[in-house]
Amino acid sequence: MAYRNGTYVAFHAGNTTSPTDSDIRYFYLLKAWKIRSQGNFEFIDSHDKNQAVRDTSKHETLRRVLVTRLLRSKNMILIITDTTKKDTDWVPYEIRYAVDQCEIPIIAAYPGRGAIKRPSTLSSLWPQALATRITNGSAHVIHVPFEQAPLADAVSQFGPDTLPLNKGLGYYNDAAYREWGLR
Repeated sequence: MAYRNGTYVAFHAGNTTSPTDSDIRYFYLLKAWKIRSQGNFEFIDSHDKNQAVRDTSKHETLRRVLVTRLLRSKNMILIITDTTKKDTDWVPYEIRYAVDQCEIPIIAAYPGRGAIKRPSTLSSLWPQALATRITNGSAHVIHVPFEQAPLADAVSQFGPDTLPLNKGLGYYNDAAYREWGLR
């Protein structure tokens, strides 16, 4: 098995690479934080670990590359916005493979949200693949706002051997949010 030290990032791309028209802008923001944070936001990007794929690549080629990236990952950041449920192809596949095959934890990151203390209140945003795995207890998920400090903590803390508590409804406590200056 490949060495699993990367973080896989999943998001709804909306069949475009335009950062203004899809959630790819949050992926680019993660990469910018990594560059500019002076060590405060570090992760090994699983997307940088093997060949690049383009939208014109064949479906099976894309699937094979995604599987390789997931197999080399210790966790997944799943960016969840109002459009995530619209993805009926790649995001559900990535969730299924991450949970069912790789058994890695998911860091569900919600842009535009404050402290998340009751993840179940966000269930209307979850793709069906995630909702099913939270309900049946197979997914280990920590729910965080899309903010640098909680994401950095979750990425550094959770992996296949250190799973979030509360199965699919994990969240940080008030003390953590106070420490990060978030409410």
